[in-house]
Amino acid sequence: MRRNVYKGIEDLKIQQAEMINTIAKIKNSLEGNNNKKQEAEEQKSNMEDRLVEITDVEWNEEKRIKRIEDSLKELWDNFKHTNVHIIGVPEGEERDKGPEKISEEIIAENFPNMGKESFTQIQEAQQIPYRINPRRNTPRHILIKLTKIKGKEQILKASREKQQITYKGSPVRLSADFSTETLQARREWHDIFKVTKGKKPATKNPLPSKTFFQI
Repeated sequence: MRRNVYKGIEDLKIQQAEMINTIAKIKNSLEGNNNKKQEAEEQKSNMEDRLVEITDVEWNEEKRIKRIEDSLKELWDNFKHTNVHIIGVPEGEERDKGPEKISEEIIAENFPNMGKESFTQIQEAQQIPYRINPRRNTPRHILIKLTKIKGKEQILKASREKQQITYKGSPVRLSADFSTETLQARREWHDIFKVTKGKKPATKNPLPSKTFFQI
């Protein structure tokens, strides 16, 4: 009987050892899964950090390119800051007189007093584009370069006040010479202002609908 008791105790010890071993395996497996989960989370965090770094680099590069483009546009506008476009001169006139002579005649015809000022003297004049597009009937522009920015400002201001500029009685138009980007930006702002103006509420009439005046 004592032998049977010892044998039962030994069997229990063996089962206990097996259970401890099984528990250890389960614990190791859980720890391994936790480690894998932690590694996966660390990899995900590293990838997110890397993505943020790449996004910041791209954003900074875009800002740098934008600054370069703005600087070039500003430089180009400054280079053209004394230029004035003359639009609407009939084709063929420049062959007889040349663009500079035509420009001088337009200034003399529309601003006789201003033509005597030194700051309105024409430094250079040319037609643009240099070749005529057969698909378009629009005459080429005459581009004049004045000696000073003051001359350009005075001429454009006077043309706005006069409203009607002519060459030999035919209407022509004067405009400032800017880069394509600047002109596009001005058009966009002009469209925005038009839309904004159209959305303004109508002013209420302080008078009643029927008002009688006694004379």
